Amino acid sequence: LGTSDYEAERVLLDELDELDIAILRERKAATPDSEKLKRMQERFAELETQANALAVQNEFGLLYDSHGAVGLNASTSSELTRYIVSLPANRLPMWAVVESDRMRNTVLREFYKEKRVVLEERRLRTDNSPSGRMFEAFASTAFWAHPYRNPVIGWPTDIANLTVTETKAFFKKHYGPNNAVLAIVGDIHPPDIIALIEATFGPIPSQSPPPPVVTEELPQNGERRVNVGYDAEPFVMMGFHKPGVGHPDDDVFDVIDSILSSGRTSRLHKQIVQKKQIAVRVGSFTGFPGNRFSNLLVISAVPRAPHTTAELEAAVYEELDMLKTEPITPRELEKVINNLDAYLVRSLQSNSGLASQLTYFEAIAGDWNYLVEIRDRMAKITQEDIQRVANEYLVKKNRVVATLIKEAKGGTTP
Repeated sequence: LGTSDYEAERVLLDELDELDIAILRERKAATPDSEKLKRMQERFAELETQANALAVQNEFGLLYDSHGAVGLNASTSSELTRYIVSLPANRLPMWAVVESDRMRNTVLREFYKEKRVVLEERRLRTDNSPSGRMFEAFASTAFWAHPYRNPVIGWPTDIANLTVTETKAFFKKHYGPNNAVLAIVGDIHPPDIIALIEATFGPIPSQSPPPPVVTEELPQNGERRVNVGYDAEPFVMMGFHKPGVGHPDDDVFDVIDSILSSGRTSRLHKQIVQKKQIAVRVGSFTGFPGNRFSNLLVISAVPRAPHTTAELEAAVYEELDMLKTEPITPRELEKVINNLDAYLVRSLQSNSGLASQLTYFEAIAGDWNYLVEIRDRMAKITQEDIQRVANEYLVKKNRVVATLIKEAKGGTTP
């Protein structure tokens, strides 16, 4: 799939990869030879043009289309790469043959084109985006040791210097059956599906499992702050370190998050946007940048002129202090848990939603049954749990704050 002449393409791709390494090596030399670099880059462009001419564009997607598939997509987060597709039940054998072959015999054609696409995407979504810059600065300030400090898309120099050899090694280590979770939801006969998967994916040799993440983020011993200058309207992000999935307090944070910002009747919206009218918007979310390891509860807010981010911070901390000192009413707690339950049920109503949730919890929590047990765990959360967690985690020494400061285009703060 994807080429009109694989043997000819392979020769070109191998030469491209060797030349790319030579170019990177020359650029890093103490005194790079500019003429030599120019010749190599010209040759590289010729080879890339020849290789691209052999590539059959979107043949993979068109194959799926021809079998009635919809929603073919992929995504990457801090701890997962996901592939998803919906297709007729009788097309599952086609899917299994194609995907097992892709896992075993992946060809990284148009690798260099995709590197340029990723670099451009980073420029648009991070380097030239106020929110992108904020999130990157926020994560690297919150996490000094843990890999969560690194952006999913990567740092610019890492992307630019990534080689095919390194990428193939990474793929071989991480993208194998022994490191994958599969969920198939729909009109299926499980024994037949299991036999199909064993026949297609089973022959792929298991690789050594990826090394576990052993680096742990040490507890903060004081507030951390970072200011980001950009020609955009100011906003502020406040984060508090919290446990990852599997810890009992992680569920309590889901409830706290909902109390703070779920809907127009939530505490932050009612008090800061509606009553005090000092914010254009305010919200919160948990699990940043990921959920498997200790992560952050994040509260973000945009001030309403002429109010400042400092005023917003003070108003948010006032609401957090209320969580610590004033027990939530039984009625509010019941409402929040019912809303979380309804959200969970809605997420499971479609085949794709159910498959997504099953694979997520199997991969992140280590057991898909974690999803089934959510309701029971939520029902056991008490007013005392919320106060205890708020007093333990929502404190200054555990806090990270990032502030976007409006900066004129010349690089000065007005």
